[in-house]
Amino acid sequence: MSEYHTPVMLDESVSALVTNPQGIYADATFGGGGHTAGLLSRLNDGARVIAFDRDVDALDNAPDDARLTLVHNNFRFIENYALRLAKELDPATQDPAVFDGILADLGVSSHQFDTAERGFSFRFDAPLDMRMNTQAPVTAADVVNGCDEEELERIFRLYGEVENARKAARLLCAARAQEPVRTTGDLDRALAPVLPKFAEHKYLAKVYQALRIEVNQEMRSLEKFLDGCTRALKPGGRLVVITYHSLEDRMVKNFIRTGRTDGREEKDIYGRTATPFEAVNRKPILPREEEIAGNTRARSAKLRIAERRAEA
Repeated sequence: MSEYHTPVMLDESVSALVTNPQGIYADATFGGGGHTAGLLSRLNDGARVIAFDRDVDALDNAPDDARLTLVHNNFRFIENYALRLAKELDPATQDPAVFDGILADLGVSSHQFDTAERGFSFRFDAPLDMRMNTQAPVTAADVVNGCDEEELERIFRLYGEVENARKAARLLCAARAQEPVRTTGDLDRALAPVLPKFAEHKYLAKVYQALRIEVNQEMRSLEKFLDGCTRALKPGGRLVVITYHSLEDRMVKNFIRTGRTDGREEKDIYGRTATPFEAVNRKPILPREEEIAGNTRARSAKLRIAERRAEA
């Protein structure tokens, strides 16, 4: 598991999640299985863990543990699976609130970054893919070659906060007019005129992030996931989320505060914000310096914890 992906803030996240050692929990982003293994180590024999991952490569990391069910699917469908599980326990129920805790580590796995042919990293000259689910129909090459200039600019600006997004989009459109942009190398060469001196990698990281988010519909999936957690968690159940960039962290923070990812507040008759969650930690928990030293990919991580309020 450690070669596939090193789990970030393992002890902090799992300790915050488990409130009932005999409960039912979800690891929404299985990956290398590190968080799931930590979770199982804290649970009793009667407990259950449902883990999700859309990357077929992650399925090979499943431990031999009867308490674990590994689902090859996007975590956006967590409410659907929760209702299915609830009906297994009580066929008459229509209430999907079955989980005592749900954990999501929103980072891209080290395996995906380090496997050249997946096309997630500018460190390799490889097919421009970036699909977390390799069976999905749309690749990064499809986005780069198929979107018009205005849409490419929107993707770069919104999902990567890319400087000179308009010029970057224009350069890509000019390059693909000569021949399709098929590889990471093609992409990097097309963007060469806009890359800032001594900060080329930082700029490319933003571009790659933007394309990856678009290809995998990450923001839409996160919105659907969080909304589903509202109904899939039992009252008193914990939601633990690790984020890595400002877009997703803002969505999670807004959701915990207001029950909506856009942060729009809905008031009750007394003028109070009607949110289904209560923040356990007012400020995000950050990785310790020792962890960052051993795993540099943890450096931008933020851990947020919320508890599902009891039904009124």
